[in-house]
Amino acid sequence: MPTLDALVLHALQLGASDLHLEPGLPATLRIQGQLRPGEQSLSAHELEGMVRGLLRDEAWDRLLLRRSADLSLNIAGVRCRINVMFSQRGLGIALRLLHPFTATIESLNLHPDVGRLISRPHGLVVVSGPTGSGKSSTIAALVEELNRSRSLHVITIEEPIEINFRPRRCLIRQREVGRDTPSFHQGLMDALREDPDVLVVGEVRDAETIRLALTAAETGHLVITTLHAGTCAEAIARIIQSFAPEVQPAITASLAESLVGVLTQRLAPRADLGTRLPECELLLANDAVRGTIRGGTLNRLNNVLQTHAAEGMWSFERWHRWQESREKYFLRQRDAAREPLPEDAAAPAALPATPSPAPARPAAAPAPAVRAPATRAPAPSPAPRPARAATRTDDGVWDLDGSGEDLASILKELG
Repeated sequence: MPTLDALVLHALQLGASDLHLEPGLPATLRIQGQLRPGEQSLSAHELEGMVRGLLRDEAWDRLLLRRSADLSLNIAGVRCRINVMFSQRGLGIALRLLHPFTATIESLNLHPDVGRLISRPHGLVVVSGPTGSGKSSTIAALVEELNRSRSLHVITIEEPIEINFRPRRCLIRQREVGRDTPSFHQGLMDALREDPDVLVVGEVRDAETIRLALTAAETGHLVITTLHAGTCAEAIARIIQSFAPEVQPAITASLAESLVGVLTQRLAPRADLGTRLPECELLLANDAVRGTIRGGTLNRLNNVLQTHAAEGMWSFERWHRWQESREKYFLRQRDAAREPLPEDAAAPAALPATPSPAPARPAAAPAPAVRAPATRAPAPSPAPRPARAATRTDDGVWDLDGSGEDLASILKELG
């Protein structure tokens, strides 16, 4: 019978982001956004034993009452975010592997303009996107930027805590919903009496939590939060529409006044790099944005993104062109997740990710802006590979410079 430790280590070795366990079905991994089932099925008895090994007696009783449970634990040396749930087949587990590294704007391959979201001392910052799009990592990068550059009191309210921050210049207190506070709403109410400069709210899920976040932003705090939305306009609309129609005008005015910016992101697979890169839409509040929000003409925000690019705003299309024109990418080495970083570690060296099978790009997609010379020698692999190659510079960045070396050969040489 496979143990949960063995399953997590196997998922780590294959570069998976998620592990799904369901009675009567094989363990399923999500690798580069694609689900890949294994071969051996797990029984309901085996899964119940795994869950009982994760939960204490009181937590098991709450699971039986609520029919689900959220927790974060270290399994086989890997930090994991875990949801346990009952389904038609019995007890199942959805587990996300949280690879330990210091998230920064650079290491996440985000444009430096993203740092403008934390340039103001107070206001509301919203990071939106679908599940699994890297919102938590982006927020961690913003907090780490504050931690290295300013002396602030930061309080986070998370469910569960995914990334443990080491205070540098900031005093950082991390509170977990269910363990340290009963809800996001209560955690926010408490935080307003705890002298914070920055509040990080894992997710705003209801009108009262949103109202408290707006109040905190208006009263001199920088509030960073997430929600699920596909565009910046949708994110703003979701905030407003969370309230009853009779109070929406007041909420709209408050949001227009307190908003700092919205970042919407998604992850796009790159077969040539063996990873996924963020594609973002970045909206920064200025007079045009505030007027559009107050006027209720959110459909015009896309035009604002286009016409105010010089102020640091980005549409998805423009971001995609910038990403394709880059020559240097930060690619994390998945094997590094087995060992924790030293406490005083800076941003991790950018190492090559192990390539994993991924669907090829459609033929209609635009060709990458950086190409290898047409006269270079073919790659030694028998299968055709992308025209780009990777070399490593002194600072640990892997550079797609068209030198002619095959990425798989370099990885093999490195061992």
